[in-house]
Amino acid sequence: MKIVDFSVLKAAALLALSGLLGNFGYAQTIADTVIHSTGNPIITHKYTADPAAMVYKDKVYLYTGNDVAPKNQARYVMHNWLVFSSPDMVTWTEHSIPLKTTDFAWAKDDAWAGQVIERNGKFYWYVAINHGTIHGKAIGVAVSNSPIGPFKDARGSAIITNDMTTEAKISWDDIDPTVFIDDDGQAYLMWGNTTCHYAKLNSNMTELDGPIMKVEGLHKFTEAPWLHKRNGWFYLSYATLFPEKIAYAMSRSIKGPWQYKGILNEIAGNSNTNHQAIITFKGKDYFIYHNGAITPDHGSFHRSVCIDYLYYNPDGTMKRVVMTGEGVQKVK
Repeated sequence: MKIVDFSVLKAAALLALSGLLGNFGYAQTIADTVIHSTGNPIITHKYTADPAAMVYKDKVYLYTGNDVAPKNQARYVMHNWLVFSSPDMVTWTEHSIPLKTTDFAWAKDDAWAGQVIERNGKFYWYVAINHGTIHGKAIGVAVSNSPIGPFKDARGSAIITNDMTTEAKISWDDIDPTVFIDDDGQAYLMWGNTTCHYAKLNSNMTELDGPIMKVEGLHKFTEAPWLHKRNGWFYLSYATLFPEKIAYAMSRSIKGPWQYKGILNEIAGNSNTNHQAIITFKGKDYFIYHNGAITPDHGSFHRSVCIDYLYYNPDGTMKRVVMTGEGVQKVK
């Protein structure tokens, strides 16, 4: 069971603080929701899906989709993304809705998976969304001066559209963007379904800097790539097969060759999809994912974020994640 504290502020204080923040250009609501998680799923008052996470200034910022399909309906209904922050992995603050599909004038609905990254004091959010005029899914990028938003369209157009990638003969192959900045400052965007693509990003983070390339050597890639780096190794985790498990590969270069290392996470209970984020925070490693535990029927379309520990072997390979109901403990 989760305990949700709803902060209630006096009207006068709200107005005063709203006015003060307005002078600094912030347009978000002041009243946040504080969630004290006691296990998995970590959030139960609404559905959360497709987690991405970022560590910034001693906090973890968790970015998710929001499943809002009516009860018993087996379809994805997602209109906006959500943001939560935590100083300890247990106490989470839900902030105002940071980004909606309507914030992209060129797009139409379907707030699918994305990831946020910081560069030079700005925060860039790459998301998968339905294009309004070009058939199929596309990838957009939004920007903010704050990790909790509000975010706005950084380009006024998609950075990736379905007609730019033609190997997979489907309309949803341009989804699930992950973004990574290497030690030399070069940024990369990676995404895909069926075929995994990647490209360099310009230093402005809103333009490609070179051709779109294909990631070779992945074993039964489905979707949901996630890049991270540790001790000179690049790790590419991704969803495989369907219902999805999470597998991973390792390489000494983001350009490959990639060596398949096996399954990292089994099918996440009551959910056909499996979407992960991997972070290190205050000396511990975490695997963040979603399952369908809250809703017995159609859990695949009413998903909830969970967090468990991630462990590495001495040779750098990752141990298979143990999914638990207890989740993780508070860290200082």
